[in-house]
Amino acid sequence: MAVMRYMVDDVGEAVAFYGTHFGFAIEQDMRPNFASMRRDDLTLWLAGPESSAGRPMPDGVKPVAGGWNRLVVEVDDIETTVQGLRAASIEFRNEIVRGPGGAQILARDPAGNVIELFQAAS
Repeated sequence: MAVMRYMVDDVGEAVAFYGTHFGFAIEQDMRPNFASMRRDDLTLWLAGPESSAGRPMPDGVKPVAGGWNRLVVEVDDIETTVQGLRAASIEFRNEIVRGPGGAQILARDPAGNVIELFQAAS
């Protein structure tokens, strides 16, 4: 099992986003500061600005949402998945890119964190 933490601007909004659009189920709910969600063998920790993970570092830098590290969600049909997400007004950073390993596209959550949708080559 893997655990990933995303800094988010609004934990409630993030819980709704990942539950509705990516099939994550809530495990722990400590809103407004924190929630953990699970999909298969992945646990996603959603940490808000007032969570312990949001505290400034010793040099004063404050953790924020929207980096380039990303959650990868494998899908069976990328075209259909993207079409459904676009219909739900999900924002994408690019169009579907195809390579020898498969196809991918980058979506953004409400805080600007990147989610990669990936369909392996058949």
